[in-house]
Amino acid sequence: MLHVKAVHILVLAAAAAVAVEAQAPRQASMLISGGIVVTVDGAHHIYNPGAVAIQGTQIVGVGPSDEIVQQFRAAQRIDGTGSVVIPGLINTHTHAPMVLYRGLADDLPLQEWLEKYIFPAEAKTVSREMVQVGTRLAVVEMIESGTTAYADMYYFEEEIARATKAAGLRGVLGQTIIQFPVADAKTPQEGLARAEAFIKEFANDELIVPAVAPHAPYTNDTKTLQASRALATKYQVPVIIHVSETSAEVKNSQAAHAGMTPVAYLDSIGFFGPRTLAAHMVWPTPADIAILKNRQVAISHNPESNMKLASGVAPVPAMMAAGLTVGLGTDGAASNNDLDMFEAMRQAAFLHKVQSGDPRAIPATMALEMATIDGARALGLEAQIGSLETGKRADLVVVSMASARQTPLYDPVSHLVYATHGDDVRTVIVNGRVLMRDRKLLTLNEATVLADARRLAQSVRAAVAH
Repeated sequence: MLHVKAVHILVLAAAAAVAVEAQAPRQASMLISGGIVVTVDGAHHIYNPGAVAIQGTQIVGVGPSDEIVQQFRAAQRIDGTGSVVIPGLINTHTHAPMVLYRGLADDLPLQEWLEKYIFPAEAKTVSREMVQVGTRLAVVEMIESGTTAYADMYYFEEEIARATKAAGLRGVLGQTIIQFPVADAKTPQEGLARAEAFIKEFANDELIVPAVAPHAPYTNDTKTLQASRALATKYQVPVIIHVSETSAEVKNSQAAHAGMTPVAYLDSIGFFGPRTLAAHMVWPTPADIAILKNRQVAISHNPESNMKLASGVAPVPAMMAAGLTVGLGTDGAASNNDLDMFEAMRQAAFLHKVQSGDPRAIPATMALEMATIDGARALGLEAQIGSLETGKRADLVVVSMASARQTPLYDPVSHLVYATHGDDVRTVIVNGRVLMRDRKLLTLNEATVLADARRLAQSVRAAVAH
């Protein structure tokens, strides 16, 4: 039998071993440290210097740099010194392949731009190849400017999904349904069938959330809109649609639907649901805003596109005050003409300050939230992305603060919204995978992507030449 003293010594030794084991660093696949970490979490934590630890696809630690560095060991290290680390930006409205129409027609109102230039160009040039080439060009631009997730609606959406997945980006991607014949569907019924096949192909995908995307209430009849909603409900996927983008759209809806606005009309036919993302929403009435709130519809605000097309100023402060979720989008780069979400943040903040006469209307903190956590909410992904928090997916961006226009640095959030450009982004990580490091793309060959885009642009130019 052991002596009591010996037993006591063994117990102490075991306790010490447990303590040492508890203090031993945990293994992580990646550690980003030394920069300012802007978490965009509910408490608005900012760690300076801070660190983020990643294991596989998830964030496993966020906090002060010295604490996280002590807690974790990782084979892959990224030095964030002189940088700000933020959640990946989330673009809630694009038409990715339309970057190939960038600059094709400018300085026109929406309906003229669409009906005289874009729709005819699409009729002649949209193809499976065009969508592949255009999407690759778009995702290069998005990665290089810090976007890690985006919502899209276009044709041949399965090709957009494949290109997005290959590049490593995250997407909520909607197959377009439209009443007139288009490149991938001659009828809306064909479009719906394509949408169903698309949903099945990408069900439960790690990066792609398939969606149904009826183009707009003015380009689809009631039967098609209801069928789109039914399909989305059947598979529990999101719906993406343009709504109330121009005053003319509202007037035409009132003339066609017994005085109902587009929002009231869609509500009357049972279209809205909690996974609906309404793009633009420039002209809602107070009654419309109440409907949207009641139906849990999320909004994608596209300030640059709306300004460039002179569509109007969406009442974002009023929608937010009513409790609506409002994310930011660039729209297709044919109407913007870029996919830089830093520009979208800045212009959203500026637009609502000058429109309201209140410099506090959209402060920098709110603009950053719109481009991150609110965008995640708009896409139904707030439990996974949109902020840097333990347990969320490792979607994050390292932004250099070394340039002259970012010096001196007093407030990182102010600089992110009011001074930063997309090309200040140094490193982009999605789902724990590095897509760009120190401005070098790792998942795409940029030279090949640009060459393909320039080649296809010659066909676009020839097709639309007058």
